[in-house]
Amino acid sequence: MTHQVHAFEPPERFVAGTVGPPGERTFFLQARGGGRLVSVALEKVQVSLLAEKLEELLSEAQRRFGVQLPEAAPPVGGDNEPLDTPVDEEFRVGTLGLAFDVDTATVVIEAIAVGEAEVEVELGDADDDVEDEPEEPDDDLDRLRVRLTPEATREFIERAKRVVNAGRPPCPLCGQPLDPAGHLCPRHNGYHR
Repeated sequence: MTHQVHAFEPPERFVAGTVGPPGERTFFLQARGGGRLVSVALEKVQVSLLAEKLEELLSEAQRRFGVQLPEAAPPVGGDNEPLDTPVDEEFRVGTLGLAFDVDTATVVIEAIAVGEAEVEVELGDADDDVEDEPEEPDDDLDRLRVRLTPEATREFIERAKRVVNAGRPPCPLCGQPLDPAGHLCPRHNGYHR
């Protein structure tokens, strides 16, 4: 089975964005560069964790390697444009990997497609004595690899946070998202809020 590695080192644009109304949004990472546009779908929680872990990675790079980091991007600055069209999903992200390349002082983000191993469980006979060497499951999966400067990483983090927080507001009592028509709040014993 062939796989594709969509590498952008560096991209012209790398952002997190959504398609659809709040409550029905699909989250994407989108990279553009060299006349190519790649969009990969992922979950809201993955976008949120990616932003959080990127902040930790930058702090660790500064602490361990003395990397000069830019100040946090101003909340109004940065890329607020919608995703580039067409938004065609290349694959759904199963695994996200992060690294800091000390030689080039860049952050490497790798989004790896959901693999069959994550969806399918193989059952074997109890009498099998032959041990096969385990295959590396990620070797034959599509992936998106992006290399960003610390400044571009900060901009990505700020936009990702804005995108995640732009959804439905939380209920002040239970924290669940409020639909425009309200919701059945467990703290109100099932009454609409």
